[in-house]
Amino acid sequence: MTAAPQLAPKGYDHAAVQYRSDAELLAVAVPFLEAGLTAGEPTFVSLEPDHAELVRRALTPSAGAQYLATDDFYVRPAAAIKSYREMMAGLVAGGAAGIRIFGEIPRKAIDTSWDWWARYEATVNHAYDEFPLRSMCAYDTRTTPRHVLDDVARTHPFVATPGGGHHSNTGYVDPPAFLTGPRPMTLHPIQHTAPLVELADPQPSAARHAVLGIAKTDLPVAEVDDLVLAVSEIVDNSVRHGRPPVTMRVWADADHVVVTVHDAGEGPGDPFAGLLPADRQVGGRGLWIAHQICSQVTLHRDETGFTARLTAGNPWLHRTTD
Repeated sequence: MTAAPQLAPKGYDHAAVQYRSDAELLAVAVPFLEAGLTAGEPTFVSLEPDHAELVRRALTPSAGAQYLATDDFYVRPAAAIKSYREMMAGLVAGGAAGIRIFGEIPRKAIDTSWDWWARYEATVNHAYDEFPLRSMCAYDTRTTPRHVLDDVARTHPFVATPGGGHHSNTGYVDPPAFLTGPRPMTLHPIQHTAPLVELADPQPSAARHAVLGIAKTDLPVAEVDDLVLAVSEIVDNSVRHGRPPVTMRVWADADHVVVTVHDAGEGPGDPFAGLLPADRQVGGRGLWIAHQICSQVTLHRDETGFTARLTAGNPWLHRTTD
């Protein structure tokens, strides 16, 4: 009999599963889920449809696991955190002493917007630590890029393996250190062209007019309006709280508008800014708004300062490895 896994601090056990075959996936998922069901814990599967069906067939017919659609939960990281927190708060209020989730981030999200999902994986160690949660995040090593697996190894305190293995991860990095460290920013495909607009030390009003003046895009008006609001907030933060010079650049094609705002400062003081509600931290409100309404938000720190990149348009129309 395998010993019960050690609980992470404050009750949240966040483990990574790296597997090389469907058999390996099931060898970890099925015992984990069945143990939760046997204990009477609310037990959830949040996998893409083909993997969810594999698990469904492998569990006993009477198993009461609940299945969550990844397309509903994994649209934006901040929204995923909010939805999971609300779900778990309701379960705890209803008397749940333990909760189990076996899930994965959809492959299309990994391919197109990994940066903010890497930040999600780090942030949930803080955002979910008040709940009696055990979760396992599955990554297929046959299809997951190496840089993604490297981040997975740094954002999960525990590692789960076939046969019931569950141990501490020596490569785990404390979330604030992970979130504030330098990260590469892979260019969006349209950033390989010259920007249509470049503004030096813009005021929010000028930033809004610059985005509204872009004529190349076929995006819905509401989506452009959301981007205008987000850009205004980020520019205002950079002007007020960053360090000059502030530079704003805009790229666009028929399907996307991409805006970068760069200043010479260190970025927001709150490492969770954007993914968790703002709590008076400098820069937190603007990033929180941007994470709610933009198709993609990427944050980048390097020796030149801090850059926020905001994207409108479906990121899945391009395959990037950001």
